[in-house]
Amino acid sequence: MDVVGYNPGHDGAVVQLRAGRLTVAVEAEKDSNWRHTPVGSKELMDAFTRLDETPDVLAVGGWWPREARPTGTPAHVGYRGIGPDDVHHEDRRFLGKAVRYFSSSHERSHLMCGYGMSPFPQGQPCYALVWEGEIGAFYEIDSDVVITRVADVLNQPGNRYASIYGLADPTFPKDAPFSRLSDAGKLMALASFSQRKTPTGDEEKIIEFLLSSRDVRWDLYQELESSVHYNVGVEDVEFRNFAGIYSDRIFETFHQFAASHLRQGWPLIVTGGCGLNCDWNTKWRESGIFSDVFVPPVANDSGSAIGTAIDAQWHCTGNAKIEWDVYSGLPFDTSATTDLSSYDVRDVIPAEVATMLERGLILGWVNGRYEIGPRALGNRSILAAPFDDATRVRLNNIKQREQFRPIAPVCLQSDAAQWFGCTDASPYMLYTYRATTDALAAVTHVNGTARLQTVTSTSNAPLHDLLVEFKQRTGYGVLCNTSLNFSGKGFVNNLRDLADYTSAHGLDGFVVEGRAYLLKKSERYAAYRANRREFLS
Repeated sequence: MDVVGYNPGHDGAVVQLRAGRLTVAVEAEKDSNWRHTPVGSKELMDAFTRLDETPDVLAVGGWWPREARPTGTPAHVGYRGIGPDDVHHEDRRFLGKAVRYFSSSHERSHLMCGYGMSPFPQGQPCYALVWEGEIGAFYEIDSDVVITRVADVLNQPGNRYASIYGLADPTFPKDAPFSRLSDAGKLMALASFSQRKTPTGDEEKIIEFLLSSRDVRWDLYQELESSVHYNVGVEDVEFRNFAGIYSDRIFETFHQFAASHLRQGWPLIVTGGCGLNCDWNTKWRESGIFSDVFVPPVANDSGSAIGTAIDAQWHCTGNAKIEWDVYSGLPFDTSATTDLSSYDVRDVIPAEVATMLERGLILGWVNGRYEIGPRALGNRSILAAPFDDATRVRLNNIKQREQFRPIAPVCLQSDAAQWFGCTDASPYMLYTYRATTDALAAVTHVNGTARLQTVTSTSNAPLHDLLVEFKQRTGYGVLCNTSLNFSGKGFVNNLRDLADYTSAHGLDGFVVEGRAYLLKKSERYAAYRANRREFLS
């Protein structure tokens, strides 16, 4: 069966499942589009030009009911709902062929994405947690893939979480209708600076105000104007302490419910945008409540199209599982003409790239198809040596972001236990580990942790080979790995954008599929070139 899934909301995407395998995922924000954008005409063309024939099923994810018909059953299902009334299907025609039209709720898209991508076999009962901007609920998925909502624990956990960043940030307009979508990620970084666990009396009142209402209050900033953290700036030490305390309180709200009510010892599937919080994922795994924990690399809405396609596949065939690869996006586009006269262009082998990184060059690194989800996992990355904190500073300047933001390490899986205490695979950068050495300053956050990706020769062969060569030169199979993107946009995915980005943002060059483009004006590259024979000996 051939299923095309489409997410009409933000983090828009179009995907194809063929015979139970994810063949392609076209995400709207990729190729330097604005983050979280819906699907546009370009993405539709990119997706449909990759189809060999008309699909059997068109599956459209649910969203807010703007497209519902005034009367009768809407062909476009809404945001919430997990029962039979929250699934719609009918026969239609598409491109001259009879197809099955399918739509199910956004809530189901998260649940079916996590379930279908998880390593747990169909028939294994599971718990599931959906926590995101709107939904904060636990579920049971039984052996027949029937979903039961156990409880709505806390509505809008993602929006509540992000709201305090705007409280402290004097640049945030306090009459804005909601927090910025980028604030949650920044707060994750700030929470790690917290040095105390107990809130003050005033902070306890703030927490009560923020978490006790049914939904996030529209007037929260006006009501908190007299609070101690109002407009103090995100660099304020006491606000950073509060960020950690508030983060812990939200997690504990869900943890206490799980400890009291989820007692079967089943595995847990975590989905929704809060599933990108590595600290919280690590706490779930260490909680002892569940036999295992799975978080998909597309836990946020970028996975909704996949989830709706899985839901359609299950309804049509009874199969709720898929095969998938995290590198299922589009290939890099080298067709656009651009002026490369400012670059030295030549083929390179991993050994030479490793030498350049060892000598302090910071390089873009492109291979194969782009990663699904928001995390760069070695196919659309910026790489650098992991040893000096000055490298972290330079990378944050390149990325045009705040200096409190950490840089993640990518590490040979065979070395992960030695440098990070990681004994299992961590291929999707979704958990934190504690660094075991002070030598990796560029990738160790202020609290001693690192958001680790591990790599093997089968998970990402080009990156693995580069790490092996870097280890031979330095003793560490570890590199800095951050996403290759313009500020506020998705991954760069064409040669023209990459050349412009490198020149404008201060990279020393980039490597695409083993071909290096090295910026002639780069002082680090000039020094490397002058001593190239020595470096390669």
